[in-house]
Amino acid sequence: METIRNVLNAFKLPDLRQKILFTLAMLVVYRLAAHIPVPGVNAEALSQMFQSNQLLGLLDMFSGGAMSSFSVVAVGVYPYITASIIMQLLVPLIPPLERLSQEGEAGQAKINQYMHIATVPLAALQAIAQITMFSRSTVPVIENFNLFSASTFLPSLATVLTLTAGTMFAVWLGELITEQGVGNGISIIIFGGIVARIPQSVAEDLRTNVPGLIAFVVIAVATVAAIVLIYEGQRRIPVQYGKRVRGTKIYGGQSTHIPMKINSAGMIPLIFASSLLILPGVIASYFQYSDNQVVGGIAQSVVDIFNQEGILYWILYFLMVVGCTYFYTDVIFQQQNIPDNLQKHGGFIPGIRPGARTAEYLNRVLRRITLVGALFLGAVAILPFFASRLTPMQTMIITSTGLLIVVGVVIDTMKQLEAQLLMRHYEGFLR
Repeated sequence: METIRNVLNAFKLPDLRQKILFTLAMLVVYRLAAHIPVPGVNAEALSQMFQSNQLLGLLDMFSGGAMSSFSVVAVGVYPYITASIIMQLLVPLIPPLERLSQEGEAGQAKINQYMHIATVPLAALQAIAQITMFSRSTVPVIENFNLFSASTFLPSLATVLTLTAGTMFAVWLGELITEQGVGNGISIIIFGGIVARIPQSVAEDLRTNVPGLIAFVVIAVATVAAIVLIYEGQRRIPVQYGKRVRGTKIYGGQSTHIPMKINSAGMIPLIFASSLLILPGVIASYFQYSDNQVVGGIAQSVVDIFNQEGILYWILYFLMVVGCTYFYTDVIFQQQNIPDNLQKHGGFIPGIRPGARTAEYLNRVLRRITLVGALFLGAVAILPFFASRLTPMQTMIITSTGLLIVVGVVIDTMKQLEAQLLMRHYEGFLR
């Protein structure tokens, strides 16, 4: 009820109402682009591929649902997400990038420019990979794709350039939402694609699998409650600033805290783990029917190991998610350089000496609370496996990763709305 009241209060303010309407308008534009298919697509063969390939389902989610129809924005914003993750990992490793990150807005703008530049080749490579995978299926989704043949080079190149341009168009729309709308634009585009598929999936389950739909609702409600609990969970580390006397004035002396979130990695570990686990099976599938029996046998073994129908795949998935959560959380925390910043500004944690002791203490606390977040993300990752075997559900209407994205986007967007309302001292909100 409070969330609904905040949205209604936001619509009463002209500038906030304009931002909300602008965000909705950009979503409509993206959804329209998501229904413009690439010429020459076999829709029936495409549908069959999506029913049996988890990688395609993951990519479809990050394309905002545009890949299932292989539209001009089928590659989606995944290359931009990949570029941003790569840049975050490179910043502490490359000194020039680390110096840029410490130069405030100007340095961040330069890093964002590098991210956009890296997105273009990543989008082109992903477009080529997707088209190649589609053209080599049992029933080709796209025929006559070959960049190394004179007769098919130009149409093939045009398809790749179209999909690359579609990615940059989607990123542009997302940044417009971030700058002129409400919330994080890239996340909202993904959110819109996930939510847009709910009515059709619900209608299909109402016709064919009502018990499965009921089971999904129960599981979804419990999962959303757990996601909100973990998403908002944090440990507050008390910080005290020493008093400084300058002339006749006294500065500092106030108390504050460092909020250390249980899940500070968000959905990134799920993306990492999914990509790393799916890759061996995809590569092995190209050699599965090799004329060489040894190569074919090894490839078949790899495909069997990484088959999502087997329990071994889900055990590896769980372990990978836990490991990636620790890795990504540690990288992001080290970039923040909290111990040095506290020492520079005269801050300290009561009972802990500044400098190396503070760093050791914060790292120890971070690893302890991250264990809870990592185990939770691992449980979210393997939820579809247990749901499909312990309930009447064949597949989840929204995957557990999708639920994590939806809940995270809603919480972040509502926090932005609340902040905007508080900044304007909106009387109806403050009561």
